[in-house]
Amino acid sequence: MAIACACSALPAVAACPDYTTAANPPAFSGPAKKTFSKFGNTILAGLYKPWHMAHDTIVKAGTAATITGKFDYDAVLHKDLEGERVHAYLYGTGMSGWQYVGNFVTDSDGKVNVPLGVRPVGDYVVRFVVEGDLSGTTGYLSVVDAGRDAVLFDIDGTLTINDFEAYADYVGVKTATAYYYAPQVVNAYREKGYQVIFLTARPYWVTKDGLEWLDIQKVGRWHYHSNPYGDGPIPPDTQKFKTDYVRHLRDVVGLNIVRAYGNATTDIAAYADGGIAKANTYIIGPNAGASGTQPIHGEYGSHLSFVVTPTPVASCRR
Repeated sequence: MAIACACSALPAVAACPDYTTAANPPAFSGPAKKTFSKFGNTILAGLYKPWHMAHDTIVKAGTAATITGKFDYDAVLHKDLEGERVHAYLYGTGMSGWQYVGNFVTDSDGKVNVPLGVRPVGDYVVRFVVEGDLSGTTGYLSVVDAGRDAVLFDIDGTLTINDFEAYADYVGVKTATAYYYAPQVVNAYREKGYQVIFLTARPYWVTKDGLEWLDIQKVGRWHYHSNPYGDGPIPPDTQKFKTDYVRHLRDVVGLNIVRAYGNATTDIAAYADGGIAKANTYIIGPNAGASGTQPIHGEYGSHLSFVVTPTPVASCRR
């Protein structure tokens, strides 16, 4: 279906990420609450807390976008919400208020795929609301000019001091300890106009905790991409998953990934296979400097000075 765009025209020049607009949406008024279509879902929502999430999406300017929402209940069971209506709303760059996108029925996996149309360059927040209990979640859409400068970060063992993927330990993800000055490094890139990408091997069902961790660290929560495959604590084919997404960002979206951060040998291999030079690959932890990568030793204190001072601003600000 065609989707109207309630937004003003934007200048035809390369734009930096709009980290402000989508993070500060206006007052929101959602749908009226209605009874769940299935009685079993009424019981489900009454017994367990919602654990919904959305897969952030990033597209090149002029490309139609779609965002996927996933709806389930309970942090352990992750029981899918099937056959229920979800409403979607959009707000972002150049818009004066929330736009109603439409309502969609969850499939057998508890998912809805929401077409957002072709949007001007900018950043947008998508709010999903379950009609049966008014629970919800948010995701983000970024529409970028080809060639936008970006910096890529793994999370576990790279920004946090523990590698949850390696230990299959997702208890307490949202309160995991950050390396000293890791959040400041991320924010320094944001302030210089770079598109920040979080690429994590965490399975999609811990996205809620992952985003809360970024909030706790006072780091903007998008663009966040977790592994959509596998139901266990360690999704399969971590290296391939990361390689494929790096290639997508570079070859399809057109991002210029100027630096990538990681800690594991799978990060090193995935970034290399994705076309990121070892000279621009920064590794912390036991594998620091391995295979010709750039080492970060101990924590990010010294590296922060390198990011803040010698690193130029992103090309969108020159």
